[in-house]
Amino acid sequence: MSWFLIAVIAQFALGSAAVFDKLLLKKAFPNPLGYTFWLGILGLAALALTPFGFGALGITWMLVALAAGATFVIAILLEYYALFDGEASGTLPLIGALSPIATLAASYLLLGIGLDLLECIAFAILVIGGFLLAMTAAKNVRVKVAMLALVAAACFGLTNALTKAVFLHANFVTGFVWIKIGGALMALLFLALPAARRKILHPASKDEFHNRWGYFLNRGWAGAGSILFYIAFAIGNPALVSSTASLQNAFIFLGGWLLLKERFRGWSRGLKIAALALILIGVSVLGLLDYFASHPPSSARPIAWGVTFSEKFSMLMGLDWKANYDAILNDLHAKHLRLVAYWDLVEPQKGQFDFADLDYQMNEAAKNHADVVLVIGEKAPRWPECHYPSWVTEPTDAGRRTELPPYLRAVVDRYKNSPALLYWQVENEPFLTFGNCPPMDANSLTNEISLVKSLDPAHPILTTDGGEFGLWYEAAKQGDVFGTTMYRRVHSDTWGYFDYHLPPSYFYMKTALIRWLTGKPDETFVNIELGTEPWLKKGLYETTVVEQLRHFDLPFFEDTIAYAKNTGFNSYYLWGAEWWYWMKTKQNDPSFWNYAESVMRQSTGATP
Repeated sequence: MSWFLIAVIAQFALGSAAVFDKLLLKKAFPNPLGYTFWLGILGLAALALTPFGFGALGITWMLVALAAGATFVIAILLEYYALFDGEASGTLPLIGALSPIATLAASYLLLGIGLDLLECIAFAILVIGGFLLAMTAAKNVRVKVAMLALVAAACFGLTNALTKAVFLHANFVTGFVWIKIGGALMALLFLALPAARRKILHPASKDEFHNRWGYFLNRGWAGAGSILFYIAFAIGNPALVSSTASLQNAFIFLGGWLLLKERFRGWSRGLKIAALALILIGVSVLGLLDYFASHPPSSARPIAWGVTFSEKFSMLMGLDWKANYDAILNDLHAKHLRLVAYWDLVEPQKGQFDFADLDYQMNEAAKNHADVVLVIGEKAPRWPECHYPSWVTEPTDAGRRTELPPYLRAVVDRYKNSPALLYWQVENEPFLTFGNCPPMDANSLTNEISLVKSLDPAHPILTTDGGEFGLWYEAAKQGDVFGTTMYRRVHSDTWGYFDYHLPPSYFYMKTALIRWLTGKPDETFVNIELGTEPWLKKGLYETTVVEQLRHFDLPFFEDTIAYAKNTGFNSYYLWGAEWWYWMKTKQNDPSFWNYAESVMRQSTGATP
């Protein structure tokens, strides 16, 4: 069940009811207190739902439900007083923009429910759209109205968080009935005050009731919207559900223009159009997030698990790189490898090539029936990213055209007939500004790919880009296969240590978009680099185990694998095999290595 669709329908019902509320409050029932009283009492109609699943509720959560209903009635009373004194087109958008912020704060503080990065973006767009709508009528919102709106929003935020808390501990009917009982009890408390009782039971003028049936019909319509809204709260994130109030306010704006004859000119009209555009964008983003979250990748799909191995990095960790590599093949039983033809190792002297180490890696892979993605180019995995031979003094575009091709020809000619070769990876994240590398343009990459294809038309070309902020399109367009990186916890010289709070659906959506733009099939997208070792300010060989484990422990490794499975790729190459082996052989901690082995055992016959 989609909370998003339910919330959209609910907001339409509530928005149109709010417009009719304005008509009624100004023309037929100028009594916010009485209006709120009957709204609370009519909530007892929820008792009609008791045969459909009403059950027991512990005393604590019953009291929370009663408090949620009581707070809601207080919020409605404040909203109606603000609405009575101000224009619907200004007052309600102000409350609608403030309420989601209050809901997010209350939900996080009381329930620990927050938002991921994409949800934050959609939330912010909707809230900003709501504030823009409110600003268009700001000159008509008096200080008293603004204060009422602020307190009403705070009460709505609290009741929304309490409502979610109730639904986390009770089924919908039970929670909804108790919440409505709480609202009715609060409404009855109004009668304890003589002044309030007079306004409710003895209105100043009988003319106030000439549209009584209109009032009750509108309450029924709003009640239907309210039930849907509660259902959305029961199954969705309370802050996101609350943020859809901006959509309600868009309906109110249209209703105020068409029915209440509110007119908007000049800058006000332009601001409202901008606000509506933002609301439309925010709602669309929420809709996409909800769709992809409710249509996750199949957990039963075949997945190929592999590893990246760097001879250079293994040696930097103080390891015997051949022993490390042999253990990956024989102990981890990895059948999908990404290996690197480092330019400085292959061509240490200009025109003189040394393939001994790479021959060993490719031959051992073939013996173990493992396939290989072989990285070639000036930019390759592991710091400093660009691994230039010492004789390349000033890497430039001219140098790429003259110095790089002989190395590319030599490597391609050497391994194009290897039974282990699966793909050529030409350059590593060429369009990502990272490492000690000069910028690379699309033409340079095109020229390298063309050269490799001319030498070996049989093997596909894999191109890569950064997962979180890479644009993907240019790299994906140039290659036959596209590989993205995926890191969840990183270090930045600017921001320090931080986590990417991106939902798995981010990669799912991004892949779908690039597939659509490039026309490439799903199987040509792989996760070529899944970060499963600590990313620290310094190299791992320069840091302590304590610092390493502070940023990447075994539970985070396990959670990263679970996260990756939900991103929708069919192939993943884990990054960190040298570190797992170092932990096992140098630190007597085989836990990472053993867990990686269990992941490799899950690998299916899927083609990377």
